[in-house]
Amino acid sequence: MPQSLANLYIHLIFSTKERVPFLTAKVRPDLHAYMATVLANLNSSAVLINSVADHVHLLFNMGRTVTLAQVVEDVKKSSSKWIKTQGPELGTFAWQAGYGAFSVSESNVPKVANYIRNQEEHHRVKTFQEEYREFLSRHKIRFDERYVWD
Repeated sequence: MPQSLANLYIHLIFSTKERVPFLTAKVRPDLHAYMATVLANLNSSAVLINSVADHVHLLFNMGRTVTLAQVVEDVKKSSSKWIKTQGPELGTFAWQAGYGAFSVSESNVPKVANYIRNQEEHHRVKTFQEEYREFLSRHKIRFDERYVWD
């Protein structure tokens, strides 16, 4: 009896366009819940979603019938539309065009979740750009600084 099985954890990171601090403490909890629903609709279950003013981290188990590109597109497009309905000050909201996605082994899920949970504390001493460069380096992803930021 053939089966198609998968257990793929992804740590997804992306920022607001030009790192504008749109993600206030007021909007974050509902944003995280909204993103979790978008993931669930893609048969991808959220483990943890957290953000700070200018970027978001999502740890999720990716459904086996969707592509990473589809997940990212749906999460970013849907959440962007939703955020714009949360107040006139958010009318010009946009996510950056790019993203970083990193595989996470089952054994590292608790460690990554803890890292994501502590974002506010972490970013008291490190900018988004510094954090993101470290992720790219740690995962041996080559990048051109001219094309990473928007």
